[in-house]
Amino acid sequence: MRSPLLAPTLFLSLLLAACSGGEQAGGPPALPVTVAAPLVREVTEWDDYVGRFEAVDSVEVRPRSTGFLQRAHFTDGQYVRAGQLLFTIDARPSQAALDQARAQLARAQATLANARTELARSETLAASQAASQEEVEQRRATVRTGEADVAANRAAIRAAELNVGFTRVTAPISGRVSQRLVDPGNSVTADQTVLTSIVSTSPIHFTFQGSEASLLEYERQGDTLLGSPVRIKLQGEEAYNRTGRIDFVDNALSNGSGTITVRAVVPNADGKLRPGLFGQLQLAASAPRAAFLLPDTAIVTDGARRVVYVIGAKDVVQARPVELGPVIDGLRVIRSGVTAKDRIVVGGIQRAMPGKPAKVQAGRIGSDGKVIAPKAAAPAAKGTAAAAGAGK
Repeated sequence: MRSPLLAPTLFLSLLLAACSGGEQAGGPPALPVTVAAPLVREVTEWDDYVGRFEAVDSVEVRPRSTGFLQRAHFTDGQYVRAGQLLFTIDARPSQAALDQARAQLARAQATLANARTELARSETLAASQAASQEEVEQRRATVRTGEADVAANRAAIRAAELNVGFTRVTAPISGRVSQRLVDPGNSVTADQTVLTSIVSTSPIHFTFQGSEASLLEYERQGDTLLGSPVRIKLQGEEAYNRTGRIDFVDNALSNGSGTITVRAVVPNADGKLRPGLFGQLQLAASAPRAAFLLPDTAIVTDGARRVVYVIGAKDVVQARPVELGPVIDGLRVIRSGVTAKDRIVVGGIQRAMPGKPAKVQAGRIGSDGKVIAPKAAAPAAKGTAAAAGAGK
């Protein structure tokens, strides 16, 4: 009694299972992939380097007069102007030497005046044959000696005045001063004792090392590094919001590392960039040009190659090798391998299998690098339709 009833049911179940399995094996996958054309934008490619900031001018402040330090006239770390008074040294010994030089000049001038009077008297007597010519020549020699003594004493006064002026130590450049290294009351030696240091703040240099390969590549392109634009960011910053230009390229490569020293000059009006800070620099590697851009999520690693999945005829997935460029604004530059009309898998890439058809849905790449996929049908609408069908 059971066999006639079970046989048709079993046969129908097997038939439905076979049909279902055949559809899953031969048809497209149930979950779709999102495809989009590459984004075309005018970009400038940048090479990345790491370097550090250096002051354009750096000076160790040393006294030019020996003596006891009397007073410091600045606050540690403040910004000072060129010519601003920083230290004073006890000027009394130098002032005494200046007074002595002035007294010696006065004596030399008095001696010269007397010598000129004697010369005039001798010349008058010689005219009336009352004095010999030899005496006149002696008087003239005495006058010349007196003039030389006056000149020497005047030079001594100028030297003494310089020594008095050197007791006032002023800033040789404008910039930020360090802490004082000698406290008032200590003895300092001319041209030896370091009192403090000053570094200029604006503009500031950024120095980095470029490789030999990069240098040769720039030369092959016919570009000169001097004047090339750069942009810099500090540690912890997201954007390259500081700009500058290359102003120096060394004349030789280092024998040990094979690198060359390159320097950029960067404005620093707010003074926030300090010598010694590390930063990341980007150097323009090409002139602005149109380029294809894709998100990194659309790129697959296949051994040593980088490929993207392109939708070909009959929606069959094809793996196409590409040459990658740098990342610009969150998108990867594709130097070769794609065209503007290609349909590239940018979403659901794990469901795409090269050589097999895919269920395709069109999307697009936003300017921020995010993939914008089409909105799926709302589940509520399906439920409403099912309810309507049940009512019928």
